[in-house]
Amino acid sequence: MNMAQNIAAGLDRILTMEVVRVTERAAVAAARLRGRGDEKAADQVAVDAMRQELNRLPIKGTVVIGEGERDEAPMLYIGEEVGTGKGPAVDIALDPLEGTTICAKNLPNALAVIAIAEKGSLLFAPDVYMDKIAIGPGYPDSLIDIDAPPAENIANLAKAKGVAVPDITACILDRPRHAKLIDAVRATGAAIRLIGDGDVAGVIHTTDPEETGIDIYLGTGGAPEGVLAAAALRCTGGQMQGRLILDTPEKIARAEKMGISDPKRVYRAQDMARGDVLFAATGVTDGNLLGGVKFGRTFITTHTIVLRSSSRTVREIKARHQDLEKF
Repeated sequence: MNMAQNIAAGLDRILTMEVVRVTERAAVAAARLRGRGDEKAADQVAVDAMRQELNRLPIKGTVVIGEGERDEAPMLYIGEEVGTGKGPAVDIALDPLEGTTICAKNLPNALAVIAIAEKGSLLFAPDVYMDKIAIGPGYPDSLIDIDAPPAENIANLAKAKGVAVPDITACILDRPRHAKLIDAVRATGAAIRLIGDGDVAGVIHTTDPEETGIDIYLGTGGAPEGVLAAAALRCTGGQMQGRLILDTPEKIARAEKMGISDPKRVYRAQDMARGDVLFAATGVTDGNLLGGVKFGRTFITTHTIVLRSSSRTVREIKARHQDLEKF
């Protein structure tokens, strides 16, 4: 058995349930602080919970997308080693609380998210903005083009889907920088779902338009979140393109230190998350795709999706936890 097979087998073991426990633990911790108005506290408890559970996994893990650089984050920082050290060497991209503001305000679509891939397979992305475009599975390759006008991408998607342009819904972060983009999309007749935060969830929603009502994601958001979203799309067969926004000498220098030599390169999902990839997300608050954590008197319920790229398997896990002490 070669190294790739060994790693794939390791990912199989993780997939059995262990990666689910990582996002479940973080989601439950964050959910206890839903609606409390304290973003930092909610993020911190999620980080603590995720790190504790990650260190139980039988892996030699390295955080490549995390809470920040080592001098910015005390734990789950970029470069931190996690796991028991006994198992396959893997890269880890994570966001213990995707949508801290969403959680603090108890709004929809806050998630706990993690992606695990073979060592050297995830893009080492600096914490800058990334221009993104994404659609779900089932369409011809190269249907979308990040350099094409929104009207062209939306028209091509509508044609491929067999619907009229007004039947297409685009998801866009509600930010002043997107004013022209929003005008351009509305000029086509397509609908827009504006979201306040959580663009990992925004991209993931394109994977199941019948459930979420979102066909395409457009606009700029965080590059680390782009890598996490790309991991999810790799597992479902969706398409994504992203370009880092390196618009200052300082950002270009930071990117070069992380091995990025071409600041104008367009990354596809398979460039950002290569090889065999696992992705898991647990709902913190109720959303279009996942239900949030529910606290009963004698139990806690969680809703998680687990995806794997090599098999294109989508597992949906609704769990009822009666051993409350584990949280």
